[in-house]
Amino acid sequence: MSKVYGEGETAVHALREVDLLVRRGEYVAVIGQSGSGKSTLLNILGCLDAPSSGRYLLEGLDVADLDERQQSILRNRQIGFIFQSFNLIPRTTALANVELPLVYAGVSRRRRHERARAALELVGLGQREDHRPNELSGGQQQRVAVARALVTTPALLLADEPTGNLDSASTADVLELFDGLHRAGRTIVLITHDDEVAERADRVVVVTDGVLTERVGDGAQRSSTRSGVAT
Repeated sequence: MSKVYGEGETAVHALREVDLLVRRGEYVAVIGQSGSGKSTLLNILGCLDAPSSGRYLLEGLDVADLDERQQSILRNRQIGFIFQSFNLIPRTTALANVELPLVYAGVSRRRRHERARAALELVGLGQREDHRPNELSGGQQQRVAVARALVTTPALLLADEPTGNLDSASTADVLELFDGLHRAGRTIVLITHDDEVAERADRVVVVTDGVLTERVGDGAQRSSTRSGVAT
């Protein structure tokens, strides 16, 4: 697939004939300099943008066949987003922040509480559910963000520079969490500019001027190949 912004002499080729397959349970890191096209790729994978040409399939479903409402439902149910800035609501508790996607999905209050608590337990914050973001460290806030992304049991986790705002200790903590999620079979695509972060993945996709090249990451030595297609 390709992505072009604008027309004629002012056209910007953000992605050039990209061919990327992410298998179910795989951990893929996308690395590149600012302006290389990695954010455009993330937006397409997250159904926030569409390719100018070519197709994007998620779990075998061609996203282009869906209308705006159907794509919104797909994003909420099948894709979990984790951002550099955490994007937590400051005045609400960790539990309420994690519940938010389930509110949009129309899940009952009791069931929301159950699933949000389970997600917080999974990321090691079961005892922090009543804490607000300003009562948590940066690493803990990112764990809340990971729990929020996991609460809908998505097919694909998209992490956009998840360690960009963290110190070295919190970075190590969050990356260990991603390693654990990968071992549990989660499908992860992580965007980063940090080569050391990227090397933990099974595969490293390098984006340069909209063109993709690949190399094997250190994580491939710690995991076995799983079947299925995520994207």
